[in-house]
Amino acid sequence: MATLLEYLPLILFFAVYKFVDIYWATGILIASSAIQLVYHFFHNGKIAKRHWVFFAIALVLGGMTILFQDEHFIMFKATVIYALLSLSLIVSRYFYKKNLVEAALLGLLKSVNEKEQGKGAEFNFSIPKSVCEQLNIMWTALLAFIAVLNLYVAYNFSLDTWVNFKVFGLMGITFTAILATMARIYKYLPNDD
Repeated sequence: MATLLEYLPLILFFAVYKFVDIYWATGILIASSAIQLVYHFFHNGKIAKRHWVFFAIALVLGGMTILFQDEHFIMFKATVIYALLSLSLIVSRYFYKKNLVEAALLGLLKSVNEKEQGKGAEFNFSIPKSVCEQLNIMWTALLAFIAVLNLYVAYNFSLDTWVNFKVFGLMGITFTAILATMARIYKYLPNDD
């Protein structure tokens, strides 16, 4: 359910674009992103920073798209988000000495362990630092590449092609990167007896 909610604005954006146009789709993207914030507030008691950032970007660039009737503003959204994610990995690692990819992986694995074993279950698992460094570099480069690729597709192909790329291409690239990440850490996962 949580995964569906994460992708709901994108799904609605795509559907409304296909049946109406980019401007209505952009309005739905903004509205569904706002609904996501409300849901997270009532469900979790707080709203994560990333949700605020994604909503702010959608609101500003989406608002400009609707106000100026220029779809190029909403096309920048993916580039801005992926560039910020890439930059945050670099800044966190080299200025704050924190590997966000490692933190995300360990948090995810701890969450899975708690669901399987129960709250407060022992969590004794680590990924070698060298592997985490490699993954941090991989994700930093991939996110920067996606930011540039989005602009390339936006300015060199039709609006239909860009929308399909945004929905299916970016999701496919991200899913492939997640699979590559899981394959890289698989041998370090605890064995099930």
